[in-house]
Amino acid sequence: MLRDITLGQYYQAESIIHKLDPRVKLGGTLLFIVSLFFFENYLGYVISALFLALVIKLSKVPFKFMVRGMRSILMLLLITVVFNLFLTPGTPLVSLWKLTITVEGLNLALTMAIRLVLLIIGSSIMTLTTTPNNLTDGMEKMMRPLRVFKVPVHEVAMMMSIALRFIPILLEETDKIMKAQIARGADFESGNLINRAKAMVPLLVPLFISAFRRANDLAMAMEARCYRGGDGRTKMKPLVYRKRDYLAYAVIAVYLIVSITIGRIVWF
Repeated sequence: MLRDITLGQYYQAESIIHKLDPRVKLGGTLLFIVSLFFFENYLGYVISALFLALVIKLSKVPFKFMVRGMRSILMLLLITVVFNLFLTPGTPLVSLWKLTITVEGLNLALTMAIRLVLLIIGSSIMTLTTTPNNLTDGMEKMMRPLRVFKVPVHEVAMMMSIALRFIPILLEETDKIMKAQIARGADFESGNLINRAKAMVPLLVPLFISAFRRANDLAMAMEARCYRGGDGRTKMKPLVYRKRDYLAYAVIAVYLIVSITIGRIVWF
């Protein structure tokens, strides 16, 4: 299950999406996520799904890899659907014992589930097609106006990039510790909620120790290389917009206009 989480991983491939400027992918991902909350009918989500399918096709990331990444949020998706399905007041549709499914609840549950799936897949595409170094450079460039307010842009971008990079590393470490504890007789599945929480202690303690050790090793490595922040630093590969990046911006703009217009105005 832990290996199924694809957020923060990088998938090596030769595609037009991989070659795009990281600022385009960051901005496009943010705009795509924001667009999901503007729709008032399902036609908008259909357009978003088709647009996302096109991006996945162009990225050359296997669709099975994307679907495998969705397994990790299956429980969150189920909880979101159940809560919206049974706790939303409105016109009764089906009654099950003391629980009532309403028309509004069914509509809200479907909407939230679709949003969550599209949001996770859209975010995963960005990290799967962008290296951590490019992601850091892109974040730093996009947040540069915040320097006016004395925000340490380079340090913030570096921390966000390191956090994303450490997700697959910590997941792999968790998987190794869990297997080691199971081999020693640990049981993480049976028992009530309290017993399961207690069983997680032998897993969390070595995981935190490993995380702090890795953080310390990284800090020492940066110190050994005389890292002193972003002031005066140059880039080995400076970010430069190319024709494909401007074309990508145009495609994103067309998607936003079409999807939001149809998703809010057209009745369905």
